[in-house]
Amino acid sequence: MVFYRGIKRPIAIIYKSLNSSICCGHGYSTLTRYGNSIAESGGYFHKHGNGPRTFAVSIRRYSAEISSSEQMNLIKLLRERTSAPIKEVKAALVTSNWDIEAAQKDLRKRGIVLASKKSSRTAAEGLLALAQNERKAAVIELNCETDFVARNEIFQYLALSLAKLALLLEGSQQSFAAFPIGHLEELKLNLDHPKLSGEKSVQNAITEVAAMMGENVKLRRGFAMSAPSLGVISTYLHTSPQPGVGRIAGILSLEVEDKNVSQDALQRVGSELAMHVVAAKPLFLTKEDVSSDALSNEREILKSQAESSGKPQIAIEKMVEGRLRKYFEEVVLMEQKFIVNDTMNVKTLLSNLSKDVGSPVKIGSFLRVEVGEGLQGLEASNESEPLANAA
Repeated sequence: MVFYRGIKRPIAIIYKSLNSSICCGHGYSTLTRYGNSIAESGGYFHKHGNGPRTFAVSIRRYSAEISSSEQMNLIKLLRERTSAPIKEVKAALVTSNWDIEAAQKDLRKRGIVLASKKSSRTAAEGLLALAQNERKAAVIELNCETDFVARNEIFQYLALSLAKLALLLEGSQQSFAAFPIGHLEELKLNLDHPKLSGEKSVQNAITEVAAMMGENVKLRRGFAMSAPSLGVISTYLHTSPQPGVGRIAGILSLEVEDKNVSQDALQRVGSELAMHVVAAKPLFLTKEDVSSDALSNEREILKSQAESSGKPQIAIEKMVEGRLRKYFEEVVLMEQKFIVNDTMNVKTLLSNLSKDVGSPVKIGSFLRVEVGEGLQGLEASNESEPLANAA
């Protein structure tokens, strides 16, 4: 009988607790029961005056108190804030009991870890970003794993911000130079994007965007070109989703001897030549710039091809010289047919421009960069990073 009475009272208390202690306004309920084992339900012991020990269990019912539509709104809002995948957004909200601030903090923590895990994966997609003023042009290559991420506005915003920062770097006095990426990564960025703001180091900004995108994001390389003391610097971006970013960049400087030369005429031709560099892919500026190794290698190939025809040695030598001229027309900028008007080559174009402006005009240097060029082969061979097509 004593045993029965000892059980009856706790059952009544449990029944009363279940019917009276649910507080919907606070978004949780508390269930109190008697017991002897903490391990049984993971709660804690407490005592009411001189009464028996009780075992309290707090059960939060956030998911039950938030409607499906409210949950969807929170998922949408957190995704807009972070650009993280929906699956990760929902998991973070559930783990954080639908507390959006705690979920956002959790996403950032897990996202940075996720980004570091993905940093070894190949990132051969991405964008070039170009910044320019009257005296200088700078281009950087920011890589990712898919073209989907390359189209993302946050990724493009970061790329443009990096190019603008690169434009401010104090470089050497060379007309063209590749600048060390390591130095750029140590600098600070002041970002002003709804999803990416505040002062951050370049490396931290890249890591944060990688976490948002769920992909490996990497700053691969950068180049700068200074304008000549007399002349202009011209640029062209191909496959450009918005001003300042694209997949292929051409940069070219034109030098003159007279400071009174029309800048408009120089810029017009300079822009056409920068576009020509992108389309024609020159490797050298003049025939004299072709290295002896490259020339010997090409001559050997052409001679081997000509000898297979079975013609006399004199004929073979003429064939080799003729094909070498064709080779120069393919890889030397000054010898290439001008893409805007293929009735003349670039050398003739500059000669005509010199007559029009009343002063000799020449190309100082040029640069062609393409997203991902040589990257797959580079990783396979473990060779050093190629510069770009430049002269």
